[in-house]
Amino acid sequence: MAVKSNNKQKASKGVGIGARRVIAYVVLVLISFLCLFWFYVLFINATRSQGDLARGFSYIPGSHLLQNWNNMLHFPMISMMTGMINSIIVSLLTAALCTYFSTMTAYAIHAYDFKLKNFMFTFILAVMMIPSQVTVLGFLQLVRGMGLEDNFIPLIVPAIASPVVFFYMKQYMESALPLSLVEAARIDGSGEFRTFNSIVLPLMKPAMAVQAIFSFVSSWNNYFTPSLILHDDKMKTLPILIAQLRSADWKEKDLGVVYMAISFSIFPVIVVYLILSKHIVQGLAMGSVKG
Repeated sequence: MAVKSNNKQKASKGVGIGARRVIAYVVLVLISFLCLFWFYVLFINATRSQGDLARGFSYIPGSHLLQNWNNMLHFPMISMMTGMINSIIVSLLTAALCTYFSTMTAYAIHAYDFKLKNFMFTFILAVMMIPSQVTVLGFLQLVRGMGLEDNFIPLIVPAIASPVVFFYMKQYMESALPLSLVEAARIDGSGEFRTFNSIVLPLMKPAMAVQAIFSFVSSWNNYFTPSLILHDDKMKTLPILIAQLRSADWKEKDLGVVYMAISFSIFPVIVVYLILSKHIVQGLAMGSVKG
């Protein structure tokens, strides 16, 4: 009788696990559909003309894809290819420098003991609570005083000091970077920079990949600061140019071209995610093996 009851309990547990798994898959499918559906709508609208868009929504692609692409590339006073190059330069440099130096800062707080350690950690978290809109006036005065308007430096250098990325990397190091490993490297004669670049960074790859994606997307979509600093048409980034397309005169405004420009601006983000996502998956696989 005890064996039968145990078998029934195992069977009921198996059914319960199977039901929860089915529910989880259904929820994931629904969430994925809701996330991807709007991309589908965007790409469909990029293939339709202004007249087709005025008639309402359609699930079927239009026949004006090449025309919208050509109109976007030759739109008066707006160079989308130049904006694409500018956005790529700013976003790649911002993501790379921000991730590297924020990881270095987190490593310094995590691996070293000094008097102001707790104060520095608290101060950095306090800075994280201050929105950029509060300090923008002083920032603009500083940029103008240094003669850095129409320059990428004010968009790249301040973004290196990212409290959010620092906090994430610091928390990740608490669980993924044992100090005994750092001490062993020091005993073997490894210098501090060599230890950081050869031992710490490889362990931080999954977290760095996540933060690099977030930093890239944040810089790529940034409209507020570039719109205040960049005035030359040759220096403007994609968000500014897309905003100009949307606010164009009603005689020149073409929603098909606007949707094409938005679709055009999404592809680099997808490419960056596909390149870095493998490191995230590798990190999760390593974590599951260690667990």
